[in-house]
Parts: sequence; C-alpha cells; structure tokens
Amino acid sequence: MNHFTRLHFISKLTYYIGWLALLCGGLTHINIATRFFLALRLPQRNLLELCVVCFLICIASELRAGDAVRKEMPGSIKKVA
Repeated sequence: MNHFTRLHFISKLTYYIGWLALLCGGLTHINIATRFFLALRLPQRNLLELCVVCFLICIASELRAGDAVRKEMPGSIKKVA
C-alpha cells in the first residue's frame, strides 16, 4: 500500500465518519436518541466538533494525496496538467 493509497483511504474513512457524526448530531438536535448519546457522554456540541474535525482531516488528506500524485507524474505530463 503506497502513500497515495493510504491518504485516500484515510480521506474516505474520515468522510464517512464525519457524515455519521453529523447524522447523530441531527438526531440529537431533534430529540431522537438524545439519552443514548448523553449516556455515551457525547452531547450535541461534541458530535458537531467531531464532524468538523473529520471533514477537515478528509480535506487535508485529499489535498496531500493530490500533491503526492502530482509529484510522481513525469515532467512532460506536469506541464500539460
């Protein structure tokens, strides 16, 4: 597994975790499963912060993966791209 593949995998994983955290925060906001998340000590604010952090990690991983691909491209292709 090369560097690009790992970064892309991390990006996809954090993207889906971010959406899951956003969905859980929405459920908490409309008072569905609020007691469950409070029992896990995950209030609505922590779910929102988790969502934002996951999306930031996703964006950073995709940007780094794109840079890794550009660095591996031959010089003639870089000029065209």
